[in-house]
Amino acid sequence: MYSYEYPRPMLTADCVVADKSGRLLLIKRKNDPYKGFWALPGGFMEMYETIEQCAVRELKEETGITVPVESIRMVGVYSEVDRDPRGRCVTVAFAADTDDAAEAGDDAAEARWFDVEALPPMAFDHEKIVADWEKIYRRKYDKE
Repeated sequence: MYSYEYPRPMLTADCVVADKSGRLLLIKRKNDPYKGFWALPGGFMEMYETIEQCAVRELKEETGITVPVESIRMVGVYSEVDRDPRGRCVTVAFAADTDDAAEAGDDAAEARWFDVEALPPMAFDHEKIVADWEKIYRRKYDKE
């Protein structure tokens, strides 16, 4: 259906999800790459959806949490050439808030809330994404 003679990157969306105390939701990866590592919920965009819809869909698939697409906020775009060992991949990271319980699903082996000060080592460049989220959004939780 689509043809293009030039190589093109894969596109993903990731979510930095915080509860009202500022804890972050991570999933433990069930599959390679980074099998067994903690990561932000996220995944590959489908041809029929926007990047925001992808973020909301992947969050629901991996954690069972539903957030309205209009409630997510962009953290940034991450396009380092070697950020994903599967190939050239660009991600758009979003922030979301919820106090809902999470349950692992899809390709997540586990879903768990972590204190921001005690995050485990993470897959891909997710530590950088969280650091950027902290610069932009963390103040919101420090005030509450």
